Amino acid sequence: MFAGTRNPSQHTARFGIAFIGVLLIAVNLRVSFVSVGPVLVNISSDLGLSSAAAGFLTGLPLIAFAVFSPLAPGFAARLGLDRALWTSLLILASGIVLRSLPVPGFIWAGTVLIGVAIAFLNVLVPSLVKRDFPLRVSQVTGSYTAAQAAFAAVGAAVVVPVAQTSPAGWRLALGAWVGLALVAMAVLLPWLRRHGTSAVHAAKQEPAHRSPWGSALGWQVTAFMGLQSIAFYVLMAWLPTIEQSRGIPATTAGVHLSVFLLISVFASLGAGAVLHRGPDQRLVSFASGALVFVTFLGLALAPDLILLWVLLGAVGCGSLIVIALSLFSLRTVNHPQAASLSGMAQSVGYGLAAVGPVAFGALRDASGDWTLPLLGTAGAMAILALTGLFAGRDRVIREPGGRHGNGQTAR
Repeated sequence: MFAGTRNPSQHTARFGIAFIGVLLIAVNLRVSFVSVGPVLVNISSDLGLSSAAAGFLTGLPLIAFAVFSPLAPGFAARLGLDRALWTSLLILASGIVLRSLPVPGFIWAGTVLIGVAIAFLNVLVPSLVKRDFPLRVSQVTGSYTAAQAAFAAVGAAVVVPVAQTSPAGWRLALGAWVGLALVAMAVLLPWLRRHGTSAVHAAKQEPAHRSPWGSALGWQVTAFMGLQSIAFYVLMAWLPTIEQSRGIPATTAGVHLSVFLLISVFASLGAGAVLHRGPDQRLVSFASGALVFVTFLGLALAPDLILLWVLLGAVGCGSLIVIALSLFSLRTVNHPQAASLSGMAQSVGYGLAAVGPVAFGALRDASGDWTLPLLGTAGAMAILALTGLFAGRDRVIREPGGRHGNGQTAR
């Protein structure tokens, strides 16, 4: 996982340890909060939560992502990237335990800690990939994105059976995920002890870099991240309801959602394999954006072909998240700048992700059917595809007047 020797004879071992470290972190990035939805009824009944409070509980991690993502680069600069990642896993484990304890208010405090920890991890993992896998950014990003999606799907599937078979109910079902964080911390701790001090020193030696907040390219990548987040979270929130309103049984709608998640895993792996091919990422970015545009347009205009739109949406969303995460590394000059861009893009992106499903539902209530919100989202996806043509260019964020590999001035 961590920066180490450049001796060629140790390259394979270093790569293997680093890759395992990334995967161990990745499996913790979604499962602890996506597993809440299936047992939300149990939580609400047990704690006496209103519908509004229950909705706020599920949206709280996304709010934390938006608020705390910009703080992650400074957190890493102070502790060093490796220590910041390990400390974030510790915060995550603490939040999972607190959320599951039968103490009034702990579910809210634990959920906030979970959101803070995952916000930091979301931002810092692309920085880690930039530092340790500079020549394999897309492949590693595709692999860890697929891993986190696969564990999220498993978590959503098993949390209800665990809650139903245990006297501790939903508390055990949600608390069990602390095991994943503890495994990651235990495996990574020995390497952290050996290399943590040198990693902090190396981080302080990194050259200064331009802030992405003042860069047009930084905002292009941020817009791409935010718009693709809207696509995914709108579909996660509303696709089963849309299907059921059109006469599809709830069980079938649930199967479709599972198919969506499964296909997106393979789409992430595929995107990681092809993203590095060619001179830039414009084509794959535009094509993936076009797929989600067609998905929402199809849901609005040809609802009878629902399974086709589910498949296209899964391929599009699974590819888009890998592209967005890879751009944090591909459009920056070093790993601290990658962390800055990641923090910026994920703050804005998850802010849009939190607002998107709410706005979608409001348009549904205002218009009385699904056509207007679906067409409106399709319009946003058209903008996403066009944004991909800009964010996908072979450029990096440099100081004004700087040059990058192909001789163009990066802005």
